[in-house]
Order: sequence, then structure tokens, then C-alpha cells
Amino acid sequence: MELAEIKRGNIITVTITDTAFGGKGIAKINTPDGDYVIFVPNTFTGQKVSARVVKRRKKHAECKLVEIIEKSHLEEDMPFQPISGAPFINLPIAVQKEFKKDTCLNVYKRIGRCNNIEEVFDKYIESPEVFHYRNKMEYSFSAIGYDLKTKEEFDGFALGFKKRGTWWIVENLEKESGIFDEEFENKLNLIKSYCENSGLPAWHPPKKVGFFRYLVVRKSYKDNQLLLKLVTSDTNIEKFDFKAFTDFVVNLLGDRLAGLLHTINNDIGDNAQSRIGDDTLLYGKSTINEDLLGLSFEISMQSFFQTNPKCAELLYNKTIEYALEGNENISDGVVMDLFCGTGTIGQIIASKTNAKVIGVDIVEEAIENAKENAIKNNIQNVEFFAADVNKFLFEYPEYQNKIGTIILDPPRAGISGKALKRVIELNAKHIVYVSCNPATQARDMEDLFSAGYELKKLSLVDQFPHTSHVEAIALFQK
Repeated sequence: MELAEIKRGNIITVTITDTAFGGKGIAKINTPDGDYVIFVPNTFTGQKVSARVVKRRKKHAECKLVEIIEKSHLEEDMPFQPISGAPFINLPIAVQKEFKKDTCLNVYKRIGRCNNIEEVFDKYIESPEVFHYRNKMEYSFSAIGYDLKTKEEFDGFALGFKKRGTWWIVENLEKESGIFDEEFENKLNLIKSYCENSGLPAWHPPKKVGFFRYLVVRKSYKDNQLLLKLVTSDTNIEKFDFKAFTDFVVNLLGDRLAGLLHTINNDIGDNAQSRIGDDTLLYGKSTINEDLLGLSFEISMQSFFQTNPKCAELLYNKTIEYALEGNENISDGVVMDLFCGTGTIGQIIASKTNAKVIGVDIVEEAIENAKENAIKNNIQNVEFFAADVNKFLFEYPEYQNKIGTIILDPPRAGISGKALKRVIELNAKHIVYVSCNPATQARDMEDLFSAGYELKKLSLVDQFPHTSHVEAIALFQK
């Protein structure tokens, strides 16, 4: 391939020779000025792929994967339908572990300037379940489908997952994906047939018209039950027999069905959770229950809850271990749990110590869930605030020098520079930083080092096998 072919919008064919952080495959073109690097996300060493050029730079280009042309020699055949959300499912888990660990540690060296990362590296925590580990899945309806056998688009009715790189094309899920509930996914085609036979159309994303939009499912591992939500528009809604649909789902899933909900979503945006309208309970109850490290949680369809709960237990155990390490007086002070979500970490620390725990998160519904679950678990030494983390820190200056331990668990974009500066000003002796994006955590390390914090330990957690994602837990002490 010639360098001249690398133009924005062009589709090129390359062979992946290496893998970088975040699951980016690397291909190279030899030039008189050295190698020109091509990055293709969701690919790995040995694959031959077609990719669309998105950006061209002087020394590298960024692309989007279009299609796998030839498999890698590293791949093994799996009995699952390939989906865009699990690009590495054919790669043995030992190989996934190797490239995740190596690329992550390189990020801490390159971005965090942490040259002793191998010395402080503690553990690579693998998911207890490699397959069927997710407890929530969202399936999309579309009037534009893609046939995996003929590799052609078709007009009609599809229910499954979005075709990679598109927001309007859906690939029918004909058999299980290997990452959610096996029994349910093998019955999804029956739900598709029922909806299609109703005569009402699937949503047409480009035209913004249609009836069926999404099917969202939550699973309780504790009770082995499923909570379903059908999301539709209100166009010709009077023509759909919800009673008959409910009877069909009850008969299909039997005792495994905890509840069935319906939501009207007329938003033109691509979002299963409508910003207007409420859920209607068609059957059963609107929540399911899950246990985590001896605590009980009632989870609604909208609640944030760890997607891989069995692995989350290991992540939380390591987080608590770091919070307690060298911190004998933790019960005498205040523990602040920032970006606390439904307050799981804060509740666990509160249940294991006598410390006063403060949880802060901007999502009001998550905080309401946190408060309810704390009451349910009879934990009294914890208090939750629905507030912007940055503003909260400025509004409560009395906590300066009073907080001994801070738990940080920011979203994927990381913590803002202002909020991190304020966290540093609180002068806590211990900071346990949980991150779903090691690159942003590595970025923040420089500021923590400059403020006198030392990285004592770091662990990686593989919460999402068969994807490029990996989480990290870092212990900093002043």
C-alpha cells in the first residue's frame, strides 16, 4: 500500500502487526522518512482488516474498523455470534491479559512518568467468569438490518446489536453473544418474531419514525431472574396489544421473569432512556435484588450498578484493602467517597469501620439509591450528597485537614483539573484512586506526585473480558 492512499474517508486494507493501549491495532507503512503508523481500534496482531481513514497526521493515521478480512493466528473458534461489543472474544483470555497488562503499564510510564511501575505493581485481577458475565444488556430494533452471511444490508425488521461503526444498522442476534445470559439470548429471536408479527415497524433511525426501539434487560445473579423493559414510540401505540405481549413474555421466561416494563420514548436521539415519560409496569416488579460483599442492593432499570458484579466484588475488596493499608486510625476520621454512584464502596467501608463516610455524586437518582440501600443494610455512619464534586468541595471548606482518606472513582473522562486541585488541598494522607481509564489516571499522577503523594501500589482489574477496557486501583500516600 502506498502512503498516497491514506486519505480521509478512504477504505484501506492493512495487516495488524502490534497492539497499543486501548485495543488499538497497529499497522505500518515503510517510507523514506521512517514508518508511518496506522491505528485501527478493536483489532489485534495478525489480523488483516479493512478500515476507513478518519484522521491523517504527519506521522500517523487514525482509522475505524470496517471488517475483519482474515483472522489472526492467535484466534480460536468460539460457539458465539460475534458482536461489535466483544471484539476480542476469539482471543484466548491469557493473551488478552498479556496485552492489557503490558500496554497499561506502558501508559503509566509514558503519561504518568512512573518509571518504577513494575516495582509498585501489585496484582492483575481476572474476572471470575470469562463468559456470560454481564448483568445488563441493551438490544436495538431497526428497520435497517445487516445479514452476517451475505454481508448485505436489508430493509425490514432487526433486533440485536448495532453493526460496528454505525448507529442505524442492526445485526440480528440469532444466537448467544457469550457475554450475557445464554438462555435469554437464545430466545431473543422469538421476541423479535413476536414483535415483527404484530405488524408495527421497527424504528427507522435516519427517518426517525417507527414503533419498536429498544429492549433492555437486567439480570440478578442472586435470584437468577430477569427484568425487561420494552421501549417504543407512541406512534400507533393503540394497535399494540400489551396484554398479549406480556402473556407471551411470561410464558417464554416463566419464573425467571422478575418484571416487565414499558417506556414511551419519542426522543429522536439514539438513547434507550427517554428524558420524558415514565415507565409503566406491565408485570411483576420494577426492581431486582443483588448481593455484593454481604450487602443487599435493590436495583431499578436506571440504577447504576457494576456490570460484572462477581468481578466487582474483587475490585471492591482490593479498594478496601488499599484504604485500610497503613491506615490504622481510619475509624477516627472522615472518609470521603467521591463520584460514589450508588455508594457501594462507601457503604462497605462504613460497614467495616467506625469512620464517618461521606459520599458525593452528581446523579440524583444514584444518590437516592445509595440512601435507600444504606437504610436497607442498616448502615448509619454514612451520608450521601447529590452534588457536583467540584462545587461540593468548595462549599464545605470545613473538611480541610479533617479527611484522612479519599476514595476517587471518576467517570471515564477522569477528574477535572479544578476538582483534583481541590482534592489535593484537602490534605488527606491516603488517596485510593479507582479508574475505568488508566490513561486519565496516569495523567493525574503527575499532579499527585507534585503534591507530595507517592504511589505505593497499583492493581489492574479485568472487569470486561473480550473488550479493550481494564480498570485500575492505585494507592497514594503522603
